[in-house]
Amino acid sequence: MIDWLDDATPSFPPLECAMRDPNGLLAAGGRLEPEWLLAAYRRGIFPWYSGDDPILWWSPDPRMVLAPSAFKISRSLQRTLRRRAFEVRCDTAFSAVMAACAAPREPGAGTWITPEMHAAYCRMHELGWAHSVESWIGEELVGGLYGMAIGQVFFGESMFARRTDASKVALAHLVKDLERRGFTVIDCQMNTAHLASLGATEIARNAFVHLLEQHAVTQQAPARWAATRMQDIDWGYARP
Repeated sequence: MIDWLDDATPSFPPLECAMRDPNGLLAAGGRLEPEWLLAAYRRGIFPWYSGDDPILWWSPDPRMVLAPSAFKISRSLQRTLRRRAFEVRCDTAFSAVMAACAAPREPGAGTWITPEMHAAYCRMHELGWAHSVESWIGEELVGGLYGMAIGQVFFGESMFARRTDASKVALAHLVKDLERRGFTVIDCQMNTAHLASLGATEIARNAFVHLLEQHAVTQQAPARWAATRMQDIDWGYARP
């Protein structure tokens, strides 16, 4: 059995109480208010549930993470970056990025990005905690990603692409920008072959929590990110 949270304060059970199957299920209930989300992410917990479920909170073990310095850029992505096939912006279309990420990937498929989740993270964006990185062709949004930035940790949530490499270009710009900002890690939550191909690796949950204790702290007020930082990256790879 998992703990049922009341609506009073964001008090989560110890992570060791998380289930092994399904991996990381920790608690149910609570709220998607900013104080709840910040308390959860700083402890290595995130919400993930479908529309018919109560709010479910997770902390899987192991945890999939990507160090910015370990990001792998394929030769084909290098060529796309050099060509500047997309204009990359940030924090200009957060709600639209979330809506695109929520769209079913195949006919009949559902989504975990419920209207309540959409509203909650848009609120975090308004407060300066949640950010989007977007790939554009003209004024058409063709790819992107969103997540939460706390201290020097970026907690990735979801990405989408309507053109080849559009989401990977957004991720490449995010990684380079996070390096410049002094971020130490991108949380990818759970293992997938796609994330592994980009350089993400698994670490034990207690090691991840230790990272958060060191780096998911901040003395600065959250704020929108300036798109200009995304545009002055030099992709001067040697041509193959």
